[in-house]
Parts: sequence; structure tokens; C-alpha cells
Amino acid sequence: MRTRLNVYFPPALAKQVDELAIRRRISRSAIVEAAVASYLSPDGADRMEAAFARRLDRLSRQVQRLERNTGLSTEALALFVRFWLSVTPPLPDEDQAAAQVKGRKRYEGFIETLGRRFASGKSVLDEIPEDVWPKTPSDSE
Repeated sequence: MRTRLNVYFPPALAKQVDELAIRRRISRSAIVEAAVASYLSPDGADRMEAAFARRLDRLSRQVQRLERNTGLSTEALALFVRFWLSVTPPLPDEDQAAAQVKGRKRYEGFIETLGRRFASGKSVLDEIPEDVWPKTPSDSE
């Protein structure tokens, strides 16, 4: 047995209900009944909160992984620059032009290699052992 209720909607909302009923080929009463049941469902809010919590956890793990990778990249660059500056002697002025030509060729080779590695999906970060730089839990996802 069903109980009849008279409800009043703003014209725009009533139009949306009518359009949905036509599109889905169901009665307006069925749409309103489903909406009220969903609104009154005690676990609806809990499900939504749990979904948000899962998404926030996933985002937190992704941010941790980004922080880890950025920190590692920054540290590697700093160590390289320190090493390079400490072991590379300055060149005499007459050798500067030849060194610049050689440097450009080496840089082009570096960029080509970097492009191939990037396209293949390989990363230097993947080569670092876990015991040296522990992975975050999301790295295995």
C-alpha cells in the first residue's frame, strides 16, 4: 500500500523531474521516491565520506611520492654540481672555443638519450635501491 503525498516544487525543478522521467521512461513518482530514499539513507553520507577519505589518502600518497622524487632529484643535481665544480679545472682561454663545441655535441647526445629514456618509461629513480631511498607505499600501485 502506498501513501499519497502532495509536494510542491519550484517550476525549474519540476521541469527537471519531468525531463528525467521522459528520458529514463519512468514515472515522476519513482524519481521522487528514489531521491527521497537516497536523501534519508543513513549510510549514504558514510559511503560518501569513505570515498572522499580514500581519494584523500591516494592524493596524500601521490604528494609524498612527488616530494620524495623531487627531493632525490634536487639532491642528485646538487651532488653532481659540487663534484663537477671540485674536479673540473678551468680551461685556458685558447681552449675555450673547442671546449664549447665539444660541450654542445655532448649536450645534444645527452638530450637524445634523455628523450629515448623518457619515451621508454625508464627512470633513474627506478634504479635506486629501496634500502638507499625507501619507496612510499603508493610507489607499488
